[in-house]
Amino acid sequence: MGFEVWAPLPASVRLLVDGETHEMTRDEGGWWRADTEPQPGQRYGYLLDDRSDPVPDPRSLRQPEGVHALSQVQDRAFEWTDDRWTGRQLAGSVIYELHVGTFTPAGTLDSAIERLPHLVELGVDLVELLPVNSFNGTWNWGYDGVLWYAVDESYGGPDAYRRFVDACHAAGLGVIQDVVYNHLGPSGNYLPLFAPYLHEDSANTWGSSLDLGRPEVRAHILENALMWLDDFHVDGLRLDAVHALVDDSPTHLLQELAERVDGLSAHLRRPLTLIAESDMNDPRLITPREGGGYGLHAQWSDDYHHAVHVALTGETAGYYADFASLEALAKTATRGFFHDGTWSSFRGREHGRPVPSETPTWRLVAYAQDHDQIGNRATGDRLSQTLDDDLLAVAAVLALTGPFTPMLFMGEEWGASTPWQFFTAHPEPELGAATAEGRIAEFERMGWDPSVVPDPQDPETFRRSKLDWDEPYGGESRHSRLLDLHRDLIALRRREPELTDPRFDRLSAEWSDDPRWIRIRRGALEIVVNLADVPLPIDSPREVLFASRPFGDDGVPPRSAAVIRP
Repeated sequence: MGFEVWAPLPASVRLLVDGETHEMTRDEGGWWRADTEPQPGQRYGYLLDDRSDPVPDPRSLRQPEGVHALSQVQDRAFEWTDDRWTGRQLAGSVIYELHVGTFTPAGTLDSAIERLPHLVELGVDLVELLPVNSFNGTWNWGYDGVLWYAVDESYGGPDAYRRFVDACHAAGLGVIQDVVYNHLGPSGNYLPLFAPYLHEDSANTWGSSLDLGRPEVRAHILENALMWLDDFHVDGLRLDAVHALVDDSPTHLLQELAERVDGLSAHLRRPLTLIAESDMNDPRLITPREGGGYGLHAQWSDDYHHAVHVALTGETAGYYADFASLEALAKTATRGFFHDGTWSSFRGREHGRPVPSETPTWRLVAYAQDHDQIGNRATGDRLSQTLDDDLLAVAAVLALTGPFTPMLFMGEEWGASTPWQFFTAHPEPELGAATAEGRIAEFERMGWDPSVVPDPQDPETFRRSKLDWDEPYGGESRHSRLLDLHRDLIALRRREPELTDPRFDRLSAEWSDDPRWIRIRRGALEIVVNLADVPLPIDSPREVLFASRPFGDDGVPPRSAAVIRP
């Protein structure tokens, strides 16, 4: 196959390969083709109309010198060793979310491979990577990507990505890749020069929406998703902010994606998982297609995070306001969503729909911390920077023994002291300044002091956010004790069937706001959390399976949690 590109907007398109220009011919659909056969390693780009500077291929597989430079023809051949890999289903699994650039000092995929034994010993099943596709600048969260088919060179490029996935599979770990299809980054996006990719009449928080009514735009997204799962052997995708996808088509993009992915899963004979991030609290996303839903496999649950966060910290500003009572935690732990048609004071309207009781609980991904809920705080502070060890242990219990699929954010397992802040490296000064100003405006609504917000463009903001791997392995310390606690809880989750039972009708809860405690029943087990300053009297349990602090004669100690069999 020769070079081809969809470009209905320019009147002429020429191909530049290794310094030589080649004419291209156009068909009726706006596709331009050249007979020149691509050779691995060639540098190429497209000259549109009378532009003297070539622009990269919208489907470039590699950008050795950044998103403004020439693309490189990539040899997709790779000596995979995972032919016996049968995958990891989401049900019963534990997810570990990480950002490649701050997970290790080197910030590369190859250096991340060296830390896989830590994840195996911890007991996680699935490693979820924040977006890795090419973005402008030297470091970024990943949500400013513009070339979705290319792995950013700062992480090692596409071959390093394959090595990472292959190594994960050899270690028994599945890989979930975070992908962004609701917008493109603000710098290096040349797609509008080629074709009407963007819907100018519809925008979201991050810019113009993708025009999902165009078959070629839908194909650009669908084929990218299948690339990760097929070519890169990835086990699942986390779909960023799907509420920002504007699609009035008879079949929503998400449903079409789920259909395509389920078909690929059947062909590969291993589970492939689609997890949505959504602000809608709409169970249609995770309802099977035969039940009238889109057929995605799971979605994140911010409601569970908010209920846990408020219970542990007492913060009630902004979107935390409705979660002040432990009733919020009891409701989310037993019914999935807190806002399921109830009034949301932050949004100023009724919000959400109930989760059907037949839904398996593992379809909701729950967490006490994640990249958004840490990095989008004013100073990027983790719970470990405000809570003592007792309450960090309670957070671990609520995250890992709850009814949903648990997810940990990198370093959470040892109470990392390093923050995780919002960082960018936009080469354009005006773009960097606008980004910083926009974040300050967001924080004012949460009641946070804008004067303490670190400059996203300051290289120190990025460096501060890197994990310190001396902490968990530096001898007897709070970090090593918390790490042991997380290992024990994940092992307990493996041993006790009630902790992975997916039935909502096996859940119930009781609580008190004065004194503050909650008891969540999961079949024959109870998760007991005492947030009061006095012991919580309980009937003598038949068996204590886990206790964050030793029981006394008067019951569950203050500021502690336990898993018991009554």
